[in-house]
Amino acid sequence: MTLPTSPRPASRDAPSAAPFEPSSATIAVVTFNRSALLTRLLDSIVAMDPKPGHVVIVDNASTDDTTEVVESYRERIGASGTEIVYRRLDTNTGGSGGFSEGMRIAYELGSTWIWVMDDDVEVMPDGLARMGAWAPRFKSIQGRRYDFDGSEFYWQYRIAERLGIPIPFAPSGFDASGYKEMNSGCFEGMFIHRDIVGRIGLPDPRFFIYWDDQTYGWLASRVTTSVIVNEFVLRRTREIKQWDMGIRHMNASSDAYRYYIMRNRALIKQYYRAAGVYHPVAFGLGTALTFGKELIRLLFVERKVSGTSNLFRGLRDGRKIARDRDWQPMPALVGAEG
Repeated sequence: MTLPTSPRPASRDAPSAAPFEPSSATIAVVTFNRSALLTRLLDSIVAMDPKPGHVVIVDNASTDDTTEVVESYRERIGASGTEIVYRRLDTNTGGSGGFSEGMRIAYELGSTWIWVMDDDVEVMPDGLARMGAWAPRFKSIQGRRYDFDGSEFYWQYRIAERLGIPIPFAPSGFDASGYKEMNSGCFEGMFIHRDIVGRIGLPDPRFFIYWDDQTYGWLASRVTTSVIVNEFVLRRTREIKQWDMGIRHMNASSDAYRYYIMRNRALIKQYYRAAGVYHPVAFGLGTALTFGKELIRLLFVERKVSGTSNLFRGLRDGRKIARDRDWQPMPALVGAEG
């Protein structure tokens, strides 16, 4: 399978005349052993106005009381006509597998818009209305979110494509238009139209965690004008150890994240090859910069030196993926539009 070799020009994204219908939207949530956080998210959905037509909850084989928590909200959320669809997986497929499954369910429900998020956020009461206001103009939209302490979270909305890494200090301000074009994505709040999902397929569960949403957002930006809008629609409810760098923060990580950060560079490489945009020297530099960033994270955020073995192990296993000549990107769900 070969991906499109160039992005769709912005001029081809004509505004839609159809107004946004909240019941056509589905919120897709992925959760794993964090029922207390999920409770806060579901409470915020109860308070939303308007509400979506469906709330899809994908449970990555939790061993806590997640199932009971979800069931306790069916009546409260359903009172306004919103249906909860609960899917408990047999194994933990990571965030990547969870979002792939959640988006699949939402797509098969016939949802026009799919709003994906983790369980460690709350939705602002008018969040869906704020996102829906942009729906007639764009088909891949990212809202903004508040951090745990109420500060404005800075998300790296653009990547240096040849390097395959985020641009850490892309301008954070908005002009009068209220939006900025992006070529990345974040599953904490991605709001995407079913037409785009149909064209680029589902998120790739092979990532397990890390780089999956960046790659998916990049794929979306190649077929539509993707934007981040100046609308605060989510608030993070989980405190994460951070290093305050002034303009942005660097969060603490884990050994699993360190492994997949490096291993999954090979999956990005395969997607780049399929799209015809892979440049070995530039991409190798991006991998080296990623490795260096993780060393800085260990030293200055987590204040330790152990954990580097996971970075090397990820690089080693990534080489096997990069050499796989039978590898294919996720397939489109429908034929490409003219």
